[in-house]
Amino acid sequence: MKIGYTALNWTIGCKGAKTFRLKSYSHERFIETAKNNLDCLLTMLKFNVENNLLFFRITSRLIPFASHPIMDFDWQEYFKDNFNEINEFIHENDIRISMHPGQFVVINSKDPEVFERGLNELKYHSEVFDILNLDSTAKMQVHVGGVYGDKEKSMERFIERYKNLDKNIKRRLVIENDEKSYNLSECLEINKKTKIPVLFDYFHHELNNTGEGLEGCFENFTKTWKAKDGLPLVDYSSQKPEKSKGTHIESIDLEHFKKFLKETSNFDFDIMLEIKDKETSALKAVDIIKHDNRFKK
Repeated sequence: MKIGYTALNWTIGCKGAKTFRLKSYSHERFIETAKNNLDCLLTMLKFNVENNLLFFRITSRLIPFASHPIMDFDWQEYFKDNFNEINEFIHENDIRISMHPGQFVVINSKDPEVFERGLNELKYHSEVFDILNLDSTAKMQVHVGGVYGDKEKSMERFIERYKNLDKNIKRRLVIENDEKSYNLSECLEINKKTKIPVLFDYFHHELNNTGEGLEGCFENFTKTWKAKDGLPLVDYSSQKPEKSKGTHIESIDLEHFKKFLKETSNFDFDIMLEIKDKETSALKAVDIIKHDNRFKK
């Protein structure tokens, strides 16, 4: 079991998800921004290894405008040495990597142009994984998408489009249950027809479920993961008190987290904390989980 956090680190003094307005695009501005993001990524990974945080979600903003038609720069070659250094560090320290393409990636969109733009974004994310020489345990997670007034047809549209995706994207892609449209049971139904692994979002499940218990959920979703996919992935967070339903908590609720670990003690999986104070909560979580026999130190 590895534990991690998402995209940014507020402790180390660099911001690894910088971008800029499209109208300001130039090769000089792009190089400066992408170089900052890559340097900061390596700095974050070094911080993480020092603190037993061996799972990390890389920001989708790592290479700004990489999937946009304006991109006319060979960033893969220009930043080859940077990527090689990151690649070596990841493999030397057995770090697990994931990415989460943005909400505008909608595989089941009824608009072909929206689907094509999302497909370009998936190609970019997959290319980052390829450049870093990551195997199929490195995952890109997406939501199923919209309902569009007919959930059954929308699920079928996802299934048909998924079947026609490039193999390199398919071997990395996973779907997660969401808090409004597609619950775990519906994701599992899609898995039956596609074999796509299901990432379990615990917080989303608390908000959108069919009454199934947590142990049953783990029994079912973990079976969608094969050896080539690595350990099953779980997103963890909880509700921020006195805020609208679905608002992620600012800092980890340690009692809630302990309860979650106890209820899932029969399963081995990697945990991604989706909590707003990032590494601060991750360090607290490590302190809680370090005596768990599942935890990789």
